[in-house]
Parts: sequence; C-alpha cells; structure tokens
Amino acid sequence: YQQEIDRLLMPHKFIISGGGTGGHIFPAISIANEIMAKYPDAVIEFVGASGRMEMEKVPAAGYKIHGLWISGFQRSWSLQNLMLPFKVIFSLWKSYRIIKTFKPTFTVGVGGYASGPLNYMASKMSVPVYLQEQNSYPGITNKLLKNVAQKICVAYDGMEQFFPAQKIVLTGNPIRQDLLADTADQNEARDYFRLAKDKKTVLVVGGSLGARTINEAIMANLEKMQHAGIQLLWQTGKNFSGEFGDFSWGTRTAFIQRMDLAYQCADVVISRAGAMSVSELAALGKPTIFIPSPFVAEDHQTKNAMSLVQKSAALLCKDGEATENIADMLLELLRNQSQLDRLSKEIIKLGKPNAAESIVNEIMKDLG
Repeated sequence: YQQEIDRLLMPHKFIISGGGTGGHIFPAISIANEIMAKYPDAVIEFVGASGRMEMEKVPAAGYKIHGLWISGFQRSWSLQNLMLPFKVIFSLWKSYRIIKTFKPTFTVGVGGYASGPLNYMASKMSVPVYLQEQNSYPGITNKLLKNVAQKICVAYDGMEQFFPAQKIVLTGNPIRQDLLADTADQNEARDYFRLAKDKKTVLVVGGSLGARTINEAIMANLEKMQHAGIQLLWQTGKNFSGEFGDFSWGTRTAFIQRMDLAYQCADVVISRAGAMSVSELAALGKPTIFIPSPFVAEDHQTKNAMSLVQKSAALLCKDGEATENIADMLLELLRNQSQLDRLSKEIIKLGKPNAAESIVNEIMKDLG
C-alpha cells in the first residue's frame, strides 16, 4: 500500500516531444501550459531536434528542453541521408537516458523528427505514449508511431484511414490562448495598426517567413483593390519584407506580433492553410479565402482547406491561379454580406477553442 500511496502523491512528470515548425511547437506549448494550469505541481520537460526552432521557442516559454541529433530523410540525394542511421541510433540511446533519468508518467508526441525516437523508446520502457496530429493528412512520424500510442488526438474527421479507429479522439488543435482573450474591440485594433475604422479590412498572412505566391498576387492586384475602397493589413513575412513598394491605404509589415489584434481587425482573411492557421481562423469564426501551399508533403494544406470548403465554411483559391483570381474572389465576397455571415457561422462551428483542455483531460482520464 505504501508504494501505491507514494506513487499517487508524487507529482506527475511529462515529456512533450517534437517540433521543427511552429505548427508543431505552439500546440506542444499550449498542451504544456494546460497541464500546468490543471496540475501546478507537475514537472514538464521537452525533447526536440538540435538546431531547430523548438530549441529557442520552448525555453522562451519557460520549459526545459533536451536536443536530439536527428533530422528527416532528404527526398533528393544528400550526404545527410548516409548519416541518418547513426542519428537514429544516437537519438534512441539519448532518449533512453532521458526517460531513465526523468521517469515520466507519460509522453506526448506532437510530430516532427524528435518525436519518433523519444516516443518509440518510451513505449519500449512501458511509458504510456499519446500523440497529437495537427493535419488532415498526418506526418510520417505519427504514422510510424500509431501502433505504440495509447490515444491519438486529431483535429479532423476521417482520420480512421490513417490511424486505428479505437485510438482516435477528435479534440481539435490547441491554439494560442491569447487569440481568444478579446481584450480590444475592432476600432481599438484598427487604431493599433493605423487603419481606418470605416473601411472593409482584409488581413493577408502567409506565415512568419512569408508566401511568395500570396505576396505576388496581392502586389499584382493592388490597384484593383485600392479602387474598390478596401484596406489591407498585409504580413509579407521576413523573407520578402524588402521586395514590395510602399502603399498608403493599409499597413504592410514583415511580421505581426499582435495576431489577436490583427484577427480582430479583419472582415476577411487571406491565408495559407497550415493546420494551426485553419484552427485559429475556425476558433475565431473568420471568413477566409485559403490559398494552400502546393509545396508541402502530400499536398496536406489543400486537404486541410477542403475539409472546410466542403462544409461551406471557407473559400479556396488555387496557388497557381491566385494572381489571376484572388482580387475578383475577394471583392465579390466583400460585396456579399450574407455570404460573409454564412462563412463566419459555418467556420466557427468547426472551431475547437478548448482543444488543449480536451487533450489533457483525455490523458488524465486514462491515468485516473
């Protein structure tokens, strides 16, 4: 009895692994924050890939992180591929040492290179493994780990084609909670970005690095949009900040720090269809035209967007047709208030603003 009492009184220890992109890292941090909100005595450590962005973002959020020497397989010929077996072996060994020392109650994998070795080793050491999949087409790491996972938390219907049906829980994607704070009204948000209060406002975002197709399509149609009397809040991304000339009827910036205010400004959003963008826009009920990137694995951004388009919750403009079609599609939508209202009503039905709480509840329910 005493051993069981001691076990129950010990604080829970969690390892969250994965990363590589913001689409993996921000959900991981949201899950960690939710665990700490529910269980303040919990101890959380992260495992990521050395040299990737999680090694900076996770400590900035206040959590310890271990780095693994791991990377993905290069589709074209590369000397890095010859090193991959050694990286996997080294990462498995280091994962073993981390788990042996830390003794986690369970692990959570959010996708990305580092999630594979850590969660595989956890399963071999009888530590329960949980997965969170952000996209409608899962990444290779989560597909490889599906058989060792206790549960797989997903954001889209129809994931039975990839994962065992009995393990799937539809929770949605954890989004940044500051987006839901609603601390400013639309007029205050527009003041922040030096925008007129009385004009239809379009938020254009292509990710923190930027999306060339979206930027070039907007640039090619600036005159048509200006004549229509709208205004833009345009995030070009840091890779394109110096490529476009000035314009006086909106605000352009390389990066938007206050995305909560940016979303609050917008009557319509033009965006890529990464998993986190889709989840944020759904949770906020924003009418959106998605321009999915065709340059991602298995064209999963188009699949993400189509999951909303098929429910009349968003519009889609193909990447290769954006320069020709985006302005007409946008202006037609802005003139049709009933369609704007309908898109907002349908997309918010698909939003899951409490996804992080749902994921943590599922895990803790298993642990009693």
